[in-house]
Amino acid sequence: MKVTIVGAGNVGATCADVISYRGIASEVVLLDIKEGFAEGKALDIMQCATNTGFNTHVSGVTNDYSKTAGSDVVVITSGIPRKPGMTREELIGINAGIVKTVTENVLKYSPDTIIVMVSNPMDTMTYLALKSTGLPKNRIIGMGGALDSSRFRTYLSLALDKPANDISAMVIGGHGDTTMIPLTRLASYNGIPVTEFLSEEVLQKVAADTMVGGATLTGLLGTSAWYAPGASVAFLVDSILNDQKKMIACSVYVDGEYGQKDICIGVPCIIGKNGVEQILEIHLNEEEKALFAKSADAVRGMNDALKSILV
Repeated sequence: MKVTIVGAGNVGATCADVISYRGIASEVVLLDIKEGFAEGKALDIMQCATNTGFNTHVSGVTNDYSKTAGSDVVVITSGIPRKPGMTREELIGINAGIVKTVTENVLKYSPDTIIVMVSNPMDTMTYLALKSTGLPKNRIIGMGGALDSSRFRTYLSLALDKPANDISAMVIGGHGDTTMIPLTRLASYNGIPVTEFLSEEVLQKVAADTMVGGATLTGLLGTSAWYAPGASVAFLVDSILNDQKKMIACSVYVDGEYGQKDICIGVPCIIGKNGVEQILEIHLNEEEKALFAKSADAVRGMNDALKSILV
């Protein structure tokens, strides 16, 4: 199985490292526009093989899409990262042109690939990739929900003082600081609702911390985070390549689900060899429905900025 990662920056390189270390794919290609950058990252990762025991072949190329031919999955991380004080939404104008060009180039050599979108604002870039290519909706997946859900589980684990891997929790809605919806009502610790252990006040703080999880790290690091985003992408790619059919919150095209149409937004999905194999419509209470509708309106508003690009 072959995976291409476009953009060899922190997130792309971390994704390549995790995919290689875990043996998710037999081949990983890193591509970047900066001369020698992807080649250097790939060589550095390959030099870990004897010490960590992986057999994945990792290569790097400078803007040569022919080397990506036959990719089963293409991960797009291209674009500028967030700076302190910058929202994901402010990246639209800069990153839209980059994403459209990258998507067109990868499809020239891998017409049957499944695309995983990482570039921000992720819901809008996922929508752009879908509309500009005309690909079936199951083959364009935004990874934001996987990352947001992992952050949610982390904050719950800290509040509970219990292992994050024993906690089940999900974030739906837009992948933005004000649009994501941590489903505290449905979160559980080994099958027991976390509401049995945590007060409403604590749960509200956990939800608030989750929503600004990315911005918090940007403020601390001076740029976007990369370890958790890279691992989240690898987690999603693993479910695709190995047909694991995991339920993962992903930004996908909805056509009536959850009362919404013609946008890409985070919802629970079954992810397998065909990409998005099913959108699960879980029961939301009235408050959650209202929050989801508000989130969808915000995402739809950001998509309006793409009108000139999609003409």
